[in-house]
Amino acid sequence: MARTALVTGGTRGIGRSISARLKADGFNVAAGYSGNDDAARATAEELDIMVVKGNVGKFEDCQRAVAEVEERFGPVEILVNNAGITRDGFFHKMSPDQWSQVVSVNMDSLFNMTRQVIEGMRERSFGRIVNISSINGQKGQAGQTNYSAAKAGMIGFTKALAQENARKGITVNCVAPGYINTEMMDSIPENVMASIVGNIPVSRLGEAAEIAACVAFLVRDDASFITGSTISANGGQYMLG
Repeated sequence: MARTALVTGGTRGIGRSISARLKADGFNVAAGYSGNDDAARATAEELDIMVVKGNVGKFEDCQRAVAEVEERFGPVEILVNNAGITRDGFFHKMSPDQWSQVVSVNMDSLFNMTRQVIEGMRERSFGRIVNISSINGQKGQAGQTNYSAAKAGMIGFTKALAQENARKGITVNCVAPGYINTEMMDSIPENVMASIVGNIPVSRLGEAAEIAACVAFLVRDDASFITGSTISANGGQYMLG
């Protein structure tokens, strides 16, 4: 029987590629989204997956979303915490809303979503949780203290939760993408983009499918010896020893 995977922010960009890859690998896939109904409908039709709407920053929305998915497919055994936003600005000019919105969607969502499924995973002695962090959570980025803090916190969350659940057959890992060729990059001026690519040793942006491949590996049954880890998928731009 196919396992069920829930991907937050799963209808656009990296999340959509993750949804597509997991569907191709034989999982029942539900993709969460918050606002773009047109993109969600298109994703549902093109990939033949379930979509579920809600704000990952709200515990009650996450509770409802997981209940809807489990009513259709059964227990969520794979959770990919991918949803994220940016509200960039230098810290000395940052508003409380810029800070709180980013922390809510990028960080509070980890609790809100994972709390819905972790007890069931422990009862069944199986689970795969993959959190999508960022290169900027590893090295920091000027103009993104809010985003960098949230994405760095995601890595700490991953390590702690992995230790708590390792003996229950549950793995918890991170993927930290570098600069990926998604629509988010379209607004970057050409000269700035040239500078970004010039700092990537492989001399190109990453592709969303490459991040999806990392996730697909981590959620496999035979990836059970890998937990508490962070895969840095950034083309060599930032290397950790």
